[in-house]
Amino acid sequence: MALRHIVLFAVFLAAGCNRAAPPREEPPELEGLSETRWTPRTELFVEFAPLVVGETSRFAIHLTRLDTFKAITDGRVEVHLRGGSGPPEVFRVDGPSRPGIFGVDVKPARAGTRELVIRLQSTAVSDEQIVGTVSVHANAEAARAAGDHGEGGPPGISFLKEQQWVMEFATAVVQERALQESLRVPAQVVARPGGTADVVAPTAGRLSTVRDVTVGSTVTRGQELARVVPPPSDPSEVPQVRQLRSEAVGALDFAVRDRERAERLVAAGAAPQRRLEEARTAEAQAKSRVAAADARLAQHDAARRGSGGGTQGAFIVRAPVTGSVALREAATGANVTQGAVLFRIIDAAQVHIVGQVPEGDAARARQARAAEAEVEGQPGRVPVGRLVAVGKVLDPRARTLPILFALDNRVTAFPVGQSVFLHLLFGPTSPRPAIPASAIVDDAGRPVVYVQREGETFERRPVTLGGRAGGLVHVLEGLKPGDRVVTNGAHLVRLASLSTQAPAHGHVH
Repeated sequence: MALRHIVLFAVFLAAGCNRAAPPREEPPELEGLSETRWTPRTELFVEFAPLVVGETSRFAIHLTRLDTFKAITDGRVEVHLRGGSGPPEVFRVDGPSRPGIFGVDVKPARAGTRELVIRLQSTAVSDEQIVGTVSVHANAEAARAAGDHGEGGPPGISFLKEQQWVMEFATAVVQERALQESLRVPAQVVARPGGTADVVAPTAGRLSTVRDVTVGSTVTRGQELARVVPPPSDPSEVPQVRQLRSEAVGALDFAVRDRERAERLVAAGAAPQRRLEEARTAEAQAKSRVAAADARLAQHDAARRGSGGGTQGAFIVRAPVTGSVALREAATGANVTQGAVLFRIIDAAQVHIVGQVPEGDAARARQARAAEAEVEGQPGRVPVGRLVAVGKVLDPRARTLPILFALDNRVTAFPVGQSVFLHLLFGPTSPRPAIPASAIVDDAGRPVVYVQREGETFERRPVTLGGRAGGLVHVLEGLKPGDRVVTNGAHLVRLASLSTQAPAHGHVH
């Protein structure tokens, strides 16, 4: 019996020894830190674990060139811990682990407050980023107690550096600027008064010659464009013309003999000099009548034979102005009526731009003294010339007021008739925060911008806009100087914000 009790006691004792001990609670991991800094040349985004003496903290250093917003793909990076009570400590790496990302192992030897500086030396750019003061803790418990938990704040939109570097992406700092107020109105390029000329047929007839001038070619004032041969006489008039010629020939013979007789008399002193001059005049008139009759007969003969080369008695058609041929209706051999338009010539070198100002801005438009022309879909604006006139009568249907500017079109070469936009320029405004127009995204009818809070975190910011000028827009509410906004690729950040799941971090350091 005693032996059985001993055995049972041993069994219970063994069972108690095999019971699992309660799990030991592991201390929470230290939360990583991140910092973002900018210089005129580079952007630094660094992620690292809190610094603990004797412990290795892996620095994931992301470096971006600000002239291209692309990754820095080569070079040496040094992490400096300086200041405080200890000597400087330097940790370095001679190349990136991935394009744009440099992994540096930092193992501090002394606790205290140090200044963190990161230096870059590469073939593209060399720079120094002063991150600021950091704490080096004596141990992990001290780091947890210090509560280094990053910036905190509301979650932002994640858009990784690996995404930024391979896409069209850029940012800019919001600055206060005084913009020149402007008013954008629709406009059209038109020919100036006296810059358009219709070249018409001076008489009815046949175009015996048309020069090789095509639509778009340039002609000069006085240049020959065509020749018009008047229509031949009616066939029933031919006998009459021949009779007139015969009479003219007879009159010419008489005039020649009379002139010869007058010459003899004057030479002999039997007649005054006036007698000889009258005889010569009569001879010249007789020759003209013979020539006119010959021309009419030749013209009729050419028309009868269908010959296109006869140009005797043709009218020469010349360009009245210098300009470009906008219309050509002339063809060699064609019959035309008097006043028919053969060519239209437009002086496209000096033109006018006519803007249509809405009725509500009519009074303001009269204060404009300069303007810029913009073609839809093309970058930049073209300064126009002097203000020619501001209309005084509203269009009764469109309710707009015309405003007219001159333009030297020799360089811009706007086609006459092209639709453009005219930016009427007024005086400068007071300085306000200004951003590039490309930074603005229309989000369901509301203008928004995307602010870069740190290297890979962005924030959607609704804004209230003011005036525009030269590609810049005043922001009345929503931004302050020093904010950094996305100016190229803002729509990509917006697409990233629509994702319902935060992307996994793609870094391999």
